[in-house]
Amino acid sequence: MTGNRKGVDSSDVVVCVSDIGKCYQMYERPQDRLKQAVLPRVQQIARFVGFRREPRSYFREFWALRGVSFEVRSGDFFGIIGRNGAGKSTLLQIIAGTLTPTAGSVEVFGRVAALLELGSGFSPDFTGRENIYLNAALFGLSREETDAKFDEIAAFADIGEFIDQPVKNYSSGMYVRLGFAVAIHILPDLFLVDEVLAVGDEQFQRRCAEKFGDLQREGTTIVLVTHSMAQVRDLCDAALWLDKGTPRAIGDASSVVSAYLDEQDRLQASHEVVASVRVALHDGSGRDATDVPSGSELTAHVEADLVQPREHVTLHVELLDGRGVPILDGRSDVPVADGRVAARVRVPPVPLRSGEYVVRASLEAEGQHRPVSASTHFLVGGGGSPTALLAAELGFSPGPA
Repeated sequence: MTGNRKGVDSSDVVVCVSDIGKCYQMYERPQDRLKQAVLPRVQQIARFVGFRREPRSYFREFWALRGVSFEVRSGDFFGIIGRNGAGKSTLLQIIAGTLTPTAGSVEVFGRVAALLELGSGFSPDFTGRENIYLNAALFGLSREETDAKFDEIAAFADIGEFIDQPVKNYSSGMYVRLGFAVAIHILPDLFLVDEVLAVGDEQFQRRCAEKFGDLQREGTTIVLVTHSMAQVRDLCDAALWLDKGTPRAIGDASSVVSAYLDEQDRLQASHEVVASVRVALHDGSGRDATDVPSGSELTAHVEADLVQPREHVTLHVELLDGRGVPILDGRSDVPVADGRVAARVRVPPVPLRSGEYVVRASLEAEGQHRPVSASTHFLVGGGGSPTALLAAELGFSPGPA
């Protein structure tokens, strides 16, 4: 961290979050919301005339955040990461002051600029030019100050003649570029950025990263919510990992990102069903089919090992030419016995022209993150020349590989 534009010591705290919690009331039915608004008051009155039953609640509590505490100092770049639904955007809204916490407190010092969602702070019927002046006024800039910065803002937004068109006609990328351009040119003490930058193109994201560096050197504190672990590693000094609304880790950005990625790898591995797939191709005599005449009947023998119990899995087999174009394609449910799959797939005689071909077998299972595949290659000597997916069917049957 380098010089602070505002003349404050770089150790000064800009954001202080103390034991924040945010609870929402979840109703099973629409009428329960009305009951909650009326009946507890009636029950409370009834207690004064001897009715002893405690007032009933018609909702269940959902804590989007609970027990979150951290500090961010002047000039820091702070990242907030976590899976969807972890509470990242909720936390950013509380820091911005657009959402009130149920528990705990937040202290923010200095001028705050926030990019929380697409189009926030813009009037859709105003032009880009008018919205620049509107937003700048909301941030406390006079018209003269905005006049002095307008050319810089317009140049950074880089939306050309659309600057004089209503923003309701803008693409999502144009929204973000204009919003970001306004926010960075008011020179905030604290800049809050949600995942909105993900909609920008690669060139714009590089320009944003460069501008983040300029803002930091000017003393601006930046808090970024993102799913891009590369951005957090490259840009952030420190990071917070939220998991189901509670802090899992906080500290050096690289260490927190590494812990988060390790956890995601572990979770993905725990959800895998199919451990491995093997496929072998035999000709009509039972020999390995590595070089066969056109029109030969072939049999693919497929084996797979499972790490989670299933009654059956879906086997998808394709015959592809050397360019990856499908010639035959079929799928079938096959049984699982003792955690193992064994199936035979008959490849009917097809007048293939000379060249290299591939038989690919893929297994899909309920709960499997993605199909697991294996393939084998073979050569065909002179013959016909199919140019499209054939109507012939693959023959599936269970049996030893």
